[in-house]
Amino acid sequence: MIKSMTGFGAAEFTCGATKGNVEIKSVNHRYLDIAYFLPPGFFSLEEKIRQSLQKNIQRGRVTLCIKISQKEAASITFNKKVINTYLKNERVIKKEYKLSGDLSLTELIRLPGVVDVKESELKLTVLWPAIQRGLKKAIVSLSAMRKREGVSTARDARKQTSSMLLEIKKIRLREKDILSVKKKKMTTEEFQAFQKSLDVNEELSRLSHHVAEYKRLLSAQVAVGKKLDFIGQEMQREANTIGSKMQDKVVSTAVVVLKSKIEKLREQAQNIE
Repeated sequence: MIKSMTGFGAAEFTCGATKGNVEIKSVNHRYLDIAYFLPPGFFSLEEKIRQSLQKNIQRGRVTLCIKISQKEAASITFNKKVINTYLKNERVIKKEYKLSGDLSLTELIRLPGVVDVKESELKLTVLWPAIQRGLKKAIVSLSAMRKREGVSTARDARKQTSSMLLEIKKIRLREKDILSVKKKKMTTEEFQAFQKSLDVNEELSRLSHHVAEYKRLLSAQVAVGKKLDFIGQEMQREANTIGSKMQDKVVSTAVVVLKSKIEKLREQAQNIE
């Protein structure tokens, strides 16, 4: 079963008071290209994430984003030495300058150095198992979407190839009709020369083989996008040769249809893994 290179997958993860989510997006690309968007301090996880992705994705431009939506509350402490210094100086100043009023708690905690806020540290060794579970779920979701689009693409590609076989048959029949008419009007030598110049049996045979191979690969269980793209190029080459050898209205029309189908197949191959 072929896979599209376009997909999206997401999953949440939880580890104690820490919560987050993993998002994976993929689009078509010639090779596997991964872009990471990770929280500060998470970059050491890149290699582990890459290994997980490579087990399931062979081609595509992949964007992976990890976001922390909730973590343990920051610890807050009051620096009593600093507070005592502020209050002592307040009393001295009030007495010296004969001032009234007292520092309120709100005013006191706003003073520099009174409150120490220490953000909780995220320990990757503790978080990784939870992140890994979320990553696996996101990959499963992404792969499912890529497979669904792959099924749709394969269905349409089979229709295109079936239509191509009909056009190939038309060209074969037209070739026979042309030769039958010319044989009656030409000498043996003239007919042999004409038959040789008109002969497209080799090109039609190769084109038929390419169509059969393309259809076979649509059921493959491995990445075949590059092979399909190559076959599409070869199909185009054969169709061009047939069109140049047989200057006939019926054949020209069939070749135009063939080229149209081949172009669609080549476009589809660009998004197949």
